[in-house]
Amino acid sequence: MTNLVIGLVTCSSRTEARKLAKAVLTRKLAACVNIVEGLESHYWWQGKLESARECLLLIKTTCGKVRAVTSTVKAAHSYEVPEIVFVPVAQGERKYLEWLRKLGQ
Repeated sequence: MTNLVIGLVTCSSRTEARKLAKAVLTRKLAACVNIVEGLESHYWWQGKLESARECLLLIKTTCGKVRAVTSTVKAAHSYEVPEIVFVPVAQGERKYLEWLRKLGQ
């Protein structure tokens, strides 16, 4: 297991996704943020089944930056309850993981 995580954050639009990615990256809270467009989400909200087109951010960071990433995203996000979840990186290509680890130093 590594001390690296990937944050998953859904956004309402490409514009919002870019704004959030820039906020995280300019604060040096992540080594890389990918924006995945064309996501279709189906979910329960306030007792009703909803659906929306969204973008997904993949935020590559360290465990030590999770709180700062979370507060940065929440401060700039348009959703009342944004999806902000982190999954651990168990393994990966050695040189890529070393590049990500440099962020936490």
